[in-house]
Amino acid sequence: MRVLLLGAGGYLGRFVADRLLADPAVQLTALGRGDDADVRFDLSTGSPGALTRFLDAVHPGVVVNCAGAIRGTASELTRHNTVATATLCESLRRSGCRARLVHLGCAAEYGPSANGSSIAEDAVARPGGPYGVSKLAATELVLGSGLDAIVLRVFSPTGPGTPAGSPLGRLADSLRRAMQHGDSELKLGGLAVQRDFVDVRDVARAVHAATLSAAQGVVNIGTGHAVRLRDAASALARISGYSGTLHELEGPQVPRQHGDGPPLLPYPDGCGGWQQADVRTARDRLGWRARIGLEESLADIWMEAACRM
Repeated sequence: MRVLLLGAGGYLGRFVADRLLADPAVQLTALGRGDDADVRFDLSTGSPGALTRFLDAVHPGVVVNCAGAIRGTASELTRHNTVATATLCESLRRSGCRARLVHLGCAAEYGPSANGSSIAEDAVARPGGPYGVSKLAATELVLGSGLDAIVLRVFSPTGPGTPAGSPLGRLADSLRRAMQHGDSELKLGGLAVQRDFVDVRDVARAVHAATLSAAQGVVNIGTGHAVRLRDAASALARISGYSGTLHELEGPQVPRQHGDGPPLLPYPDGCGGWQQADVRTARDRLGWRARIGLEESLADIWMEAACRM
């Protein structure tokens, strides 16, 4: 099976690439903006015609889209998430390769949900910020494209490689700094939210399963269990061996320890205080369920943070 992977240099894309490369039946080609891509192409600025010619030359059976941006202005998010997806869909429609499209969406497309509820794929999407809006628009483009396509709506990815700017990445970095400086108290904010944390390696398994499946439409990728960020912080402190006290501060911003860097912000996804996936569709249509627990994910996050001490 020839697979074209877009966004192989990103957080999710790196693990998807590793998973696909481990399958001896897969011939993988990576297309992206970075120097590590097999072919350099920027979906946000490139023309559909150029990409169509490339698709016709490579003739993949599956295209996996992990490309996009999670930060930036509304204009930048629209360009990298929505316009880029429009370019991809148009190119696939023009191409003679008839490839299946596996597109990675995100739970920010849903927006806030009722406390204690599990969000199913048929829930009305009401994103609470520009990122979720740009990703929802991309999903709608994929679903309305007429292509053989599936959208994996990923909840809160975590595990090895977690970006330092993410909530769990920031927690690990704050713990590292506190231990380096001998702080007996660590002040943190925004810990009341609850999220469905899914390990990035399990996300990669879901992508692999989707390349082999005939399932179409939206499929949630999560664990089906929300975890309070405060509890994740306590577990991370225990894993790290931090013996000090975690002190939760109220308010929208919490200053960093020692004034080093910008303030710590609450969970930035625009999804309110609670998100939990209904994962029955992934189980029934992809034969997939999460395998890696949060403790293992947090241990891997801390291992990488500790290497910077």
